[in-house]
Amino acid sequence: MLRNEIEEKYPFISVVTYGGNEYVGIIVNQDQYVTTILNFSTLRSEYDKKLFLKLGEVWWMESNRLIPITIFLRKEIERIKYCSMSMNSKDVKVVLGPTVNLNNLHVKRVKRKSVQLIRKPKK
Repeated sequence: MLRNEIEEKYPFISVVTYGGNEYVGIIVNQDQYVTTILNFSTLRSEYDKKLFLKLGEVWWMESNRLIPITIFLRKEIERIKYCSMSMNSKDVKVVLGPTVNLNNLHVKRVKRKSVQLIRKPKK
C-alpha cells in the first residue's frame, strides 16, 4: 500500500537498497560507478521535509527529468543538500522510482548549412 501511495503521490521518489538497508529519496545521478541520492530520512526538520517534497514536485513537473534536481533547482536545493548520500553503484539496487544519468543527456548539435545565391547570367 505504501509503495502504491509513493508511485501515485510522489512519482519523483526512488527507493534503493544498499548494504542491506533501504533508502528513500530522489536520485541525483547514477552512473556505472557512483549513485548519489538525496536521502529523505536524514532530513533534520519538518520544514526541510516539506521543502524536499515541494522541490521534488517542481523538478518532476517542470523539467525534462534528464537534468538532475541539484542542477535544475541549484539555489533552492542548497538548504537540503546536506542529506546527499553517495553509494557504490555496483551494490545499489533501485527498487522503485526514476533514475537520472547525466551520461544519457545527449546534446544535439545543429549543422549549419551555407547557402550562396548566385545570379543567373543573362543570355
